[in-house]
Amino acid sequence: MQNHSRFITAAVLGTALMLTACGKPETITAGGDDPDAKALNAAAPVELPPMVTQSRTYRCTDGALVYVDFFSNNTAMLKKDKSETGTQLKAEAPGKPYVAEGLSVSGDGPQVEIAMPGKAAQSCKA
Repeated sequence: MQNHSRFITAAVLGTALMLTACGKPETITAGGDDPDAKALNAAAPVELPPMVTQSRTYRCTDGALVYVDFFSNNTAMLKKDKSETGTQLKAEAPGKPYVAEGLSVSGDGPQVEIAMPGKAAQSCKA
């Protein structure tokens, strides 16, 4: 019984301390002058990053696995290992091959042709 009354006393004191620690509530009103409004209105529009439209794993004729992420801005990220960052390739226009630094990916469907430095272009299937 004594422990029960100690618990209640501790709870009441704790609550009282919490309530006294709270200061005057802050009032926030909408529609006031925003000090950053002019700077925000003058800022250049924000360009969102491209979306991943497809992410495929290809098995090439030499048995190698290649990972390719295709993006909405005519770029692709080619990776030889799933955990690496990869190399960004760019297509001049939709339907054109993605190219960069001796690498090339022709197409973005279930079957593509991939060329890598030191290797002949080869067919790869998803």
